[in-house]
Amino acid sequence: MIEVKELNIKEIKLIKTKRFRDDRGFFQQNYNINDYIDAGIESKFIQDNWSRSKKGTLRGLHYQLKNPQSKLIQVICGEVYDVAVDMRINSPTFGQWIGEYLSEENGHQLYIPKGFAHGFLALSSEVDFIYKCDNHYIPNDDFGVCWNDKSLDIDWPLDKNLIISNKDKSLPLFKDAHYFE
Repeated sequence: MIEVKELNIKEIKLIKTKRFRDDRGFFQQNYNINDYIDAGIESKFIQDNWSRSKKGTLRGLHYQLKNPQSKLIQVICGEVYDVAVDMRINSPTFGQWIGEYLSEENGHQLYIPKGFAHGFLALSSEVDFIYKCDNHYIPNDDFGVCWNDKSLDIDWPLDKNLIISNKDKSLPLFKDAHYFE
């Protein structure tokens, strides 16, 4: 069983999984397709990814335009601040963003459907970040938006000593980005 919380952008879902603790540790079922279908999440995931980041690493904001991906995200070690930006030009929430803390402790997941740019900031000394995708990664379909674009005004919890790839440092501003029709 999962508990699904609606967020300010209704298509994005915060998922609270059940965790069963005892003196040995805990057990948590991370994914059961029937629970997600019952919750209205019908993406058919075909690829799992795992990244490790050290504190202050900011990855994003990324998306694929021609081969968009829905993602089911979870942190299994550490803590991140996870952000999704609505890139759907005809959406009532176009240009708006949500941010959620995901951690090993809370066990929460975030479902981000197609049409959103995604990124995260590692807040703990080390982060293991896993996510399911419903489409394959296509390198020449890789787009993004500048993480600190003032027009988006994303409230990142850290702003000093960030570790950002050269690729992510050169992402365009929101006004110059490609959008989903």
